[in-house]
Amino acid sequence: MGAAVTITRTEHDAASLRAATAKTSDGAQVRRLLALALVMEGWSRKAAAELNGMDRQTLSDWVHRYNVEGIGGLKSRKSPGRAPFLSEQQMAELRDLVLAGPDPAINKVVRWRCCDLRTEVARWWSVDVHVSTIGTWLGKLEMTRLQPRPYHPKKDPDAEVTFKKTSAAW
Repeated sequence: MGAAVTITRTEHDAASLRAATAKTSDGAQVRRLLALALVMEGWSRKAAAELNGMDRQTLSDWVHRYNVEGIGGLKSRKSPGRAPFLSEQQMAELRDLVLAGPDPAINKVVRWRCCDLRTEVARWWSVDVHVSTIGTWLGKLEMTRLQPRPYHPKKDPDAEVTFKKTSAAW
């Protein structure tokens, strides 16, 4: 069995670690600080770990991180997550594509729907995503998936004026 891990940082004592718990909103960090305070007061590692809902080895891991990084090292860290499917440049190109609108001759549609954009994204960047992901991306681009009603490209404004109802009943 290996030697016990010791706390090498000396800028804080048990009382100052307990005082630091009042200044943090991260509950997990509070538990870690209290466990270290118990160790500094002379409690066994097993007892300090059990009182704070962790395993003895987990407490030793937190002692190592505290020795290297201090109180800030005891904060919970968020995983970076999966890399995005599209780069920032590709997202800017997607925005330009949506703003330009579809070409009826090429795309066979008069307005973009999420399923149409999904096809274009797959064609341009070989990225296959769900239709709801396209809606999420549009939200991140501060756009909406709802588009205004399209107008026919062969619309004749003069014929529209002629066709308007001129009756007094209307």
